[in-house]
Amino acid sequence: MSDSIEVYFSFRSPYSYLATPGMLRLREDFNVALNLRPVLPIAVRSPDFFSPENARRVRYIQLDWIRRAEFLGMPSKWPDPDPIVQNLETLEIASEQPLIYELTALGVEAQRQGKGIEFAKQVSHLIFGGNKDWNQDEKFTVPVKAAGLDLQQMRASLIDGDHRDEIQRNQAALAEAGHWGVPTLVFQGEPFFGQDRIDTLRWRLDQQGLRK
Repeated sequence: MSDSIEVYFSFRSPYSYLATPGMLRLREDFNVALNLRPVLPIAVRSPDFFSPENARRVRYIQLDWIRRAEFLGMPSKWPDPDPIVQNLETLEIASEQPLIYELTALGVEAQRQGKGIEFAKQVSHLIFGGNKDWNQDEKFTVPVKAAGLDLQQMRASLIDGDHRDEIQRNQAALAEAGHWGVPTLVFQGEPFFGQDRIDTLRWRLDQQGLRK
């Protein structure tokens, strides 16, 4: 049985998106299982994180994720529509969020079907890949199918499922692991935060003799 890595991931996080190639390489190169643990964006979990007083955080992220994407050779277009409803001028978070709760719950369902990492990769590349109206079914079904999943069946499973409860458990587990941000990958209780820490995690896995 392989060791496991818990992957705390947000579908609104550009850094989660940027981490997906490195996540897949972990599975290719090491005897580890990667378990997707979707969480809500920190803007929804902790709205004060992006309060006007902390606007410099937004400005920095807007600068940094684009240059990091260019460095990695990945597309870098802010989603249209944004997975959450937020005024990027005032940073106000809307009380109604029509997209992010279902999107995150679908990530939970994908993991339950054994395709969590595939779903995260395919869907995040759709969202951040410059695909306008990515949420329309005719577009959204394409990456879901590429991940080996059926969107209609997944949505049916959400109706009476406890997916939101699992999202809450994931968020509590992320905090218990010692972090708040995404992507955070946790191996044997040790958190590795940020897509630029995957190489550090690879070093730790090498120390444990887990390379294939």
